[in-house]
Amino acid sequence: MKRYDLILLLAPLCLASCFKDEAPNAEADIEHVAVSVGDPLKTFFQLSDTAQTVPFSDSTITFRVRSHADITALAPTLRLTEGATVSPASGTVHDFSKGAVVYTTTSEDGLWHRTYKMQFVPTTITLRDSLGFGFEDYSLEPSEQKYYVFHADETVGDWATGNPGFKLSMGTAKPDEYPTYPMANGHTGSCAALTTRSTGPFGVMANKRIAAGNLFLGTFDQKVALTNTLHATRFGVPFPVRPVAFKGWYSYQPGKTYQDVFGNAVAGKADHGSIYAVLYRNHDAQGNEIVLYGDNVKTSQQVVAIADLGDVGQTNGWRPFEVPFLYRQEVDQETLQNRGYSLAIVFSSSNEGDKFEGAVGSTLLIDDVSIISQKQE
Repeated sequence: MKRYDLILLLAPLCLASCFKDEAPNAEADIEHVAVSVGDPLKTFFQLSDTAQTVPFSDSTITFRVRSHADITALAPTLRLTEGATVSPASGTVHDFSKGAVVYTTTSEDGLWHRTYKMQFVPTTITLRDSLGFGFEDYSLEPSEQKYYVFHADETVGDWATGNPGFKLSMGTAKPDEYPTYPMANGHTGSCAALTTRSTGPFGVMANKRIAAGNLFLGTFDQKVALTNTLHATRFGVPFPVRPVAFKGWYSYQPGKTYQDVFGNAVAGKADHGSIYAVLYRNHDAQGNEIVLYGDNVKTSQQVVAIADLGDVGQTNGWRPFEVPFLYRQEVDQETLQNRGYSLAIVFSSSNEGDKFEGAVGSTLLIDDVSIISQKQE
């Protein structure tokens, strides 16, 4: 596993180490998984579903397969970090109809281990008029118990956040001090709280002084959080119905002092949150898988429709919202049924947080969110 420390910044000064043998690798990650079957489209919805890159922060690997797929004898092949080993071995045949298989990795130096759960989930396309999300189902991240993870449902999986990235700069923070965390007394039960945080001395050195609270459907790639921040957020999950509206409840309080990327106070400027949803085609014309990132989630040619509340300003308590999806092109029903479209739902406590600008303390509360879909004939 990667372990980031400020001392790494001093590594170029340690020239003597250049003359020593390279130390054994201390990483023990599954980086990529692939599955080979005779007729992929009898098992999977898309050819690209047969393989996936595993985000560093994930310990559960899920393949979604057709409802009647034969998953009794599958042999996933694994790519590991250099020098790592895994048990059971890559390429071992398993009967995934009996449930998930647990893989344990060991680093080259033998000091570090990780446990992964791999599962193949038969998925029936359920045509529902609406899909709702409360935020009562959450838990601490399983491996280190550092921050909270919100669970959605079997249709979309877990919510993603930038909390794994915040851990790199503020590893001593308590779970409630991370940018995204649960809060009691929401609109109904508990809610999701998103707060813009300072990233401390490390953030000053890296010129990434704030971390906006965020919550989104997709995945967060911790490995590029420091080097390519906008590509750390991988937006969207396959979604099998045509959405027509996005609704829910929110409360927003901006922080006191808006600051630019250099940490300078910007007089007269108030922070704003953001709330929006995007439907996009998740493959290009050649069948290659597409994912949208922080730098193109609203602008990509793959975008089919957007429901955007716009700049979210200060409120006095909870406020309802409902915004329609504005379509740029028509939806192909066959592609929709084969999970060829992805839905991204995105919340942020600072709408310019991707530029590391905003106000520390800005807080967006979210609850009782739903996607209203086109009624089926």
